Amino acid sequence: MSAVAAVLVGLIALLHVYILALEMVLWETPRAMRAFGTTPEFAAQTRTLAANQGLYNGFLAAGLIWGLVIGSPAVQLFFLICVAVAGLYGAMTANRRILFIQTVPAALAILAVLLAR
Repeated sequence: MSAVAAVLVGLIALLHVYILALEMVLWETPRAMRAFGTTPEFAAQTRTLAANQGLYNGFLAAGLIWGLVIGSPAVQLFFLICVAVAGLYGAMTANRRILFIQTVPAALAILAVLLAR
């Protein structure tokens, strides 16, 4: 179960690196606008805000990677809980899809990390 937990944590870290790239680098591209349902005008107006959000996603990814590197379930759980809470908030305030993209995978990884202990 330890390997499954590590893979899930790693995949969630990669997801957040991808979100970082979408929000910080690719925000005004068709790919990011499709992913977030924005228009070119909105993307241009919110570029700085999106980059800020991307930075926070990068911190989540960094924390998950750090937890994997040092082999600390506690660090992994902390950052997975942060991901899950952010996903819940995003699902309530922005788009319900976020629940399935962010919160559900984080909850599964939390369960895997707890079972691997």
